[in-house]
Amino acid sequence: MADYKLLLPKMGESVIEATVLSWNKKVGDKVNENEIILEVATDKVDSEVPSPVTGVIKQLLHEVNDVVGVGQPLAVIEIEGEAPVEVFVPKSKEEPVMAVATAPAMEEKPAVSPSIAAEKKTDDVNAVKEVEKTVTIAKAQTQAPAASNGATTKVSAGKFYSPLVLNVAQVEGVSMQELESISGTGADGRVTKEDILGYIDKKKKGILPSAKPESTPKQQTPQPLVNKAEQQTSVVASTSGNNNVEIIEMDRMRKLIAQHMVNSINTSAHVSSFVECDVTNIVRWREKHKQAFQKREGFSLSFMPIFVEAISKAIKDYPMINISVEGDKILLKKDVNIGIATALPSGNLIVPVVKNCDQKSILGIAKAINAIVQKARTNSLQPDDISNGTYTISNIGTFGNIIGTPIINQPQVAIMAVGSITKKPVVLEVDGQDVIAIRHMMYLSHTYDHRVVDGQLGGLFVKRVAELLEKFDIHQEV
Repeated sequence: MADYKLLLPKMGESVIEATVLSWNKKVGDKVNENEIILEVATDKVDSEVPSPVTGVIKQLLHEVNDVVGVGQPLAVIEIEGEAPVEVFVPKSKEEPVMAVATAPAMEEKPAVSPSIAAEKKTDDVNAVKEVEKTVTIAKAQTQAPAASNGATTKVSAGKFYSPLVLNVAQVEGVSMQELESISGTGADGRVTKEDILGYIDKKKKGILPSAKPESTPKQQTPQPLVNKAEQQTSVVASTSGNNNVEIIEMDRMRKLIAQHMVNSINTSAHVSSFVECDVTNIVRWREKHKQAFQKREGFSLSFMPIFVEAISKAIKDYPMINISVEGDKILLKKDVNIGIATALPSGNLIVPVVKNCDQKSILGIAKAINAIVQKARTNSLQPDDISNGTYTISNIGTFGNIIGTPIINQPQVAIMAVGSITKKPVVLEVDGQDVIAIRHMMYLSHTYDHRVVDGQLGGLFVKRVAELLEKFDIHQEV
């Protein structure tokens, strides 16, 4: 028999902790591989954590509402045989690395009996947790919770709100009083993401019942989960308009995108290089195969898989493009995970990630892109689908744009925009003679972080991508 520590998995880009929402198992319960053990929440998503092994729950290391760091133990499972215990050792907020814990035989012997030490430690931890819980509830009952930037959890009047729900409330300006009026459909009446989004939708449509007046004049009106600057901006916006101006509130996703873009500009020194590329062979190859491909695979053959393949190959030639920055350290990524900037029907943007592109064929990349884009457009992405990207591509040609300067998707250091493909007269050299021919041409725009990527590297990289596209084998199958 051996003990297996269940760890909190990485929950998405820049997420470093999560809150325990509920346990599906208790000590002594048998658990099968891939069976859900608990539900956790971050400020982005609520997720279920499955067991990677079959065994018996020996110990639950946290209580409901506890905040746990990514890679930290959640529970101990007793399993048959021997197995190493995998532990995440966060190297940075964005990129944890794997390590193997030392075997139990290597641990130092405690100075006292193990059972006595364990009981004392458990008593101490439980005592501290009880005090913390009492303080948390007391604070929540006497004041509205402040806005939170991390994966923290709020309890008010005995009611629990996950970080995701609080984040939505903060962005949409929902007060604590409003939160408490929402009927939750989650476990123990917990307000879920769907509950608060449904409330916000009804509120915008003006179909919610009017709020009841306060019972006593002295009772302080709860404030929305926004700061004073946001409140003042809202007041100015609502009073400064006239009949010729329509005021449109940003939705939650647009506010998050705006924050992400401003953060990127404030973080990286953006600079761009441009190359014009002859993609005539690619256009002809796609025309030759697209009908048979559509019939066989059930979705359209686009240019994107070819672009992603070329970028993946170029990264192998210039690996210092595939990095991120942590303080004064450069983190070189061995995986080639390409983010695909995807426009949603709402007009917003999300960047799902195709993993290990350098290990996939054009067909494999095409299938992966189709699957993940469909998940994005049906709002069914999971945390893993948008995490660990190392480079991003944006197809601005879809909108008829020929060139553009995209903003880097942090914590990456580079992004490429591909423009629309247009027919142009081009001078070619044939048998030593200059001739004018009509070719399919496209601009590649490469924006990179000048803190760590100089013009030489940034320029050579985009030139290499263009070379790979121009040398595309028109005779290959798909």
